[in-house]
Amino acid sequence: MSTRLADGRVRPADGAGVRGAPGPWPAEASVRRLLLFAKAPVPGQVKTRLIAPDGLTAGQAASLHAALVADLSRRLGAGRWELILMWLLSRGGDSPVDLAPAGVPWRRQRGRDLGERLFCGLEWAASRAGCVAAVGSDQPDLDTARVEAAFDLLARGNDAVLGPARDGGYYLIALRRKAVNRRLFDGLAWSTPSVLRETQLRCRELGLEVALLPEEEDLDTVEDLARFRDALERRPDLRSMCPRTAEVVASWSEHPSGKEGRR
Repeated sequence: MSTRLADGRVRPADGAGVRGAPGPWPAEASVRRLLLFAKAPVPGQVKTRLIAPDGLTAGQAASLHAALVADLSRRLGAGRWELILMWLLSRGGDSPVDLAPAGVPWRRQRGRDLGERLFCGLEWAASRAGCVAAVGSDQPDLDTARVEAAFDLLARGNDAVLGPARDGGYYLIALRRKAVNRRLFDGLAWSTPSVLRETQLRCRELGLEVALLPEEEDLDTVEDLARFRDALERRPDLRSMCPRTAEVVASWSEHPSGKEGRR
């Protein structure tokens, strides 16, 4: 649960910042911490698999990514945990804090690759929390109930919880403090169909009890985007969950492949 001061302000993550809440903060521990990993929405550096002749421009992909992060941080910030935005920034780059609701703390990702960045983030988070979890920004309709289910599974005695993605990776990893181990992340072939399977094998090697959440689809490819746009048309609840993303996608409505503005 997020730690708040008497005046209602949220305590930021250690060594980072929080929009709209300057000043010193007490070092109070959280029971649960959820890390939302995201890249700064720089055209050409995010959602690159969507940048294609039948897909999006670099600028559109960056706008979509920014909208996904904004919607997810707003939604997940309402859960019973401390949400922390973990930004992958260029050297000297500023955090796009305007994408998150005021009061959501942020921290810079550290590490040479995704595995090291995940481990470093979760290890830091677990220093003041009994249970920690990490999610990315690729699942637009990830809700608080799914994250709550992951934390509940940890509370029931599981050491690790994984949310399988249909492409062979995972959209969520949750760990008890004692289960945060570099072995779960080092040397994996990230963004390949073997990630989930290899992570499960390593959990077994470490003697960890693992539970799985329902499988979900990420929004990574042109085909994924087409399915998501169709779902937005059919599901008013999804539009309500993802208002900023729905607005961005609606701006392409007259151009089925999202190619307006190409030069």
